Formats: sequence, C-alpha cells, structure tokens
Amino acid sequence: MKNKSTVILLAFFVFCFVSMLLFMVFKFIKPDVSFGRKIALIELEGTIVDSRDIVRQFKKYRDDSSVEAIVFRIESPGGGITPSQEIFDIVKKTRASGKPVIVSMGSVAASGGYYVACPADTIVANPGTITGSIGVIIQYPNVDKLLEKVGVKFTTIKSGQFKDALSPYRDMTKAEENYLQDFVMNAYGQFVIAVATERDLDTAYVREFADGRVYTGEQAKELKLIDVLGTYDDAIMIAARKAGITGTPEVIKEKKYKPSFFDLIFDDDAASKIESVISLPEFRSYPVVSYKYGF
Repeated sequence: MKNKSTVILLAFFVFCFVSMLLFMVFKFIKPDVSFGRKIALIELEGTIVDSRDIVRQFKKYRDDSSVEAIVFRIESPGGGITPSQEIFDIVKKTRASGKPVIVSMGSVAASGGYYVACPADTIVANPGTITGSIGVIIQYPNVDKLLEKVGVKFTTIKSGQFKDALSPYRDMTKAEENYLQDFVMNAYGQFVIAVATERDLDTAYVREFADGRVYTGEQAKELKLIDVLGTYDDAIMIAARKAGITGTPEVIKEKKYKPSFFDLIFDDDAASKIESVISLPEFRSYPVVSYKYGF
C-alpha cells in the first residue's frame, strides 16, 4: 500500500514537471507547429523607428523553406529614413531570393509606409487606404521668444557655421535654410528614384505627384502606385497563387510578447525596455529627418 502511494505521488510530480516544461516551451520558445503549406504574415504597425525586428522576421521566413510566400501588412504613416531604407532593402532582397512578397495596406501606408512597400511583388490596398505622401520632412521647435520672456539666453561655441543649424534657441539663417533644403531634397530624390525603379515608372512622372500629397487607394491605383484594390484576405490569396498553393493556405505569424507591469519591475532587462521607450522620437532632444505623413 505504501509502495502504491509512492508511485502515485511520483507520477503526480512527473505530470507537474512535464506540464511546467511544456508551458515554458510554448510561452518562451513559441514554436511554429503546423503541417500545411504556409504563408508567413509580417506586420508593421505605427511609426517606423527601428527596423531590426521587421528585418529579422523577413530573414527568418526568407530562409525557412517551409514558408512559400510572405504577406507584409503595413499600418504606418512612415517614420525615420534609415529604418525605412533598411526595411525596403530586406523586402527587395527577399523578393530577389525567389520568395514572393505581397503587401497588404491597412488604413494608412503613407510616406515611409509606402516606401517600404515598393519592392514587393504586388501591392494591395483598400479603396480608402491613405497612401502616397512621397516626400521628406524635418521639423524642430523654436523657443527663443519664450526664453527671452523668462530671461534665459543660450551661448553657443561651434566649430563651423552649420554645426547648430537646427538650434531651437535662435532663428535660422538664410544660409542654414538653403543648406537644410538641399539636404532634404537629396533624401527626397532617393525616395523618388526608389519609387520609379521599383514601380517601373519614369522619374519625371513620379515627381509630378510626389509633392507630399496623400492619395486614396483608388487614386493610387490610377497613378500606378499600387497594383490591386482589395482586402487583407485578397492579399493572402494572391500570395497563395504566387506560391502555387491551391485552396486556403495556412497563415503563420510570430506571437507578440507584451510585458506586464511585474515584468517591467522584476525583469533583468527592464532598463533596456525603458530606454527603448525614451529613445522614441517624441522623447529625443534632436530633430528627426523623416519619410513621414503628418506632424
């Protein structure tokens, strides 16, 4: 009787151990368990600040032979030039590798959000999607009049006349304005050439409507900025056809981990998470040159 109780108790502990092990595996490793022909979904949401996670996902699915196509869902007004260009580059390389990339535009895929879509095989937008906004913007505050009222004055010692060209503590000179306009126009030219090249359009034609204006999906179709008017489901089926998949494909995507309050308090990596928030453009003390729609 005693041996029987021992066996039951041991079995109970083994069951608890295995259950805990499985829980840890699915919580932290998150394996993709699937058996059908697969299409991967990569989602870009919000302002483009950092490209690393999107680039990592593209590399992961590009090198995964079980994934036959990628749908890139974009819900973004754009953002920083450099992260936008890095995402653009990985989309282009993924397509060049032979793996189809289909873009599905949500409510907004403008400026940098449109830029990163350009290298895809097919761009799908809803008729009411806000897209376009091909252009570059740089903004900075000017508080010199406010500081004058409270009796605060800044003194600057610099190595060259343009070193503090975007100082919020004084008005911009004409020479600085011309210098920054040239800078913005260079970045703008890169945007126009990228659109013209990837969309197989004449550069002069692109410049005609690349003045920062936004367009509906329907207008963008007429301008040849997108390929198909449709929904997310349409984009999935287009990706399936490109991959030679008949019927409804299996769609996989990474699960997003959202840290709780206790994670932020007790996690060893809490400092880096807080730093990632503070490093957003809204918290930075310097202006950001952006492919971005809006302010």
